[in-house]
Amino acid sequence: MITRKDLFTINSVPGKTVVEVLGYVKGSTVQTKNVGKDILAGFKSLIGGEINSYTEMMNDARKIATERLLKDAEALGANGVIGFRLQTSAVMGGAAEIIAYGTAVKFE
Repeated sequence: MITRKDLFTINSVPGKTVVEVLGYVKGSTVQTKNVGKDILAGFKSLIGGEINSYTEMMNDARKIATERLLKDAEALGANGVIGFRLQTSAVMGGAAEIIAYGTAVKFE
């Protein structure tokens, strides 16, 4: 089973040899908060500071996207992912997409 400890942001891992490159893998999710929390976040933006509900939403979204990437890699028979990256984009007001991507590999 491939886990978070098998994700590497670097392209080569000291002490590990890539024996097979299996290809691009990804996981994504689009998250949004409910209207009530959006209104509260709007008020918070007037006075400044961290908007905790959005921080939690983005943390949850990163976790979901990463878990989906791991499942994608596992389906290819990988035991690691190199070049792991996370990206975000706004898809509409109050909604953000998180995509996790990298290269699935088999280590020796």
